[in-house]
Formats: sequence, structure tokens, C-alpha cells
Amino acid sequence: MAVPRLWIKICGLTSAAAIEAAAAAGADAVGFVFHAESPRNLSVDEARALQDAVPPGVERVAVFLHPSQELVESVVDAIRPDRVQLDAANLASLQLSHAQAVLAVVRSGERLPEPLPERLLLEGARSGVGEKADWSHAALVARRTQLVLAGGLDASNVAEAVRVVRPFGVDVSSGVESSRGVKDPDMIRDFIGAARAADQAPAVEESR
Repeated sequence: MAVPRLWIKICGLTSAAAIEAAAAAGADAVGFVFHAESPRNLSVDEARALQDAVPPGVERVAVFLHPSQELVESVVDAIRPDRVQLDAANLASLQLSHAQAVLAVVRSGERLPEPLPERLLLEGARSGVGEKADWSHAALVARRTQLVLAGGLDASNVAEAVRVVRPFGVDVSSGVESSRGVKDPDMIRDFIGAARAADQAPAVEESR
């Protein structure tokens, strides 16, 4: 059976140019952040205006951090995302359509949900600040579910992360920014290129 291609998400996009750069570089998904304290935060109207820039075949992910039910509903109604990204701990208190695909989030140090969801994003202890996740723990979780690794990734370390963790996917935001909240097309291209190259390289057995 063929091994699925590494899934790559570029998160925190705020402009059509950034979306186009991510798509041109081969991203599988783009993330739109809805959290007022983030420098990447979008209003519902801003997000709606950006949707036409996302080409067919690229997933649109609505990213939340401890949102209200009202915010989730307004975003879902406005942009109809392919997937919503939410803390695993928040899922029980929020009402989502059974048809809505979810990317559950757990941070380093938090208890894993049981049973594990089909797809799980594991990141550093704090979101959106480039804090590295625990790769050793992530590698164990990656054997049990579709693990998306996030937190502290950039073009200089994503290849090692892919080799160590063997995740289903990787997710980056601050690691492809020239300044806080501003995506850099060259950094996006370099990140995706490094991740793809590592994913396509033969697995190396650990020495005894």
C-alpha cells in the first residue's frame, strides 16, 4: 500500500498574496485564525473576502482558540471551512454539525483525549509563538492516529522533525514569517520544499 503524501498546512494567512504563495508552493491546506489576541486574527468579513483566493484542492481550515459558540457558528456560516481546528478539550462544549470535519488540538503537557480522534494536531505549550512540541512524545502518538505536528517548525528543522516523528502532516505559522504576522513567500517555499524532501527520503533504521 502506498504511503500517503505528507499533509502540509500553512496557518495564519491574512492576504490573498500569502494564500497564492502557499498554494503555488504546494500546500495542502491554509489556515485562517479567529482569535482576537493573535496578530493573524481575521474578522468574519475579512475571511469571507479571502476565500476566492484559495484554489480548488487546497483545504480551508478555520482555526480557533477557546471560542464562543457564536463565533464558531458565524465563521462556519460565512466561509464553510473544510475543517475547523479546536482544542480537544473544547469539543464537548461546542455544538458542531456531524458533517463538519475537525482537527482537534492538544498541546505538549496536556492529557491526550481518549479515544484519540482520527486526526490530531500536537503543538507546543503555547499556540502561535513558535514554541516547539515534544517530538519524542509526538512520534509515539503518530503511531496511533493521523498526527499533525506543529510548534516551532521552520525550514531549518522541519526535515528532522519529519524524520523523527513520521507525522501524517506538519503545520507552520510563525516559522514562515518575515515579521510577526507577515508571511514570506520564499520562507513558505523553503519550508514546503524541505518537508517534502524529507518525506520522500527513505526511512533510516535506528542504530542498535
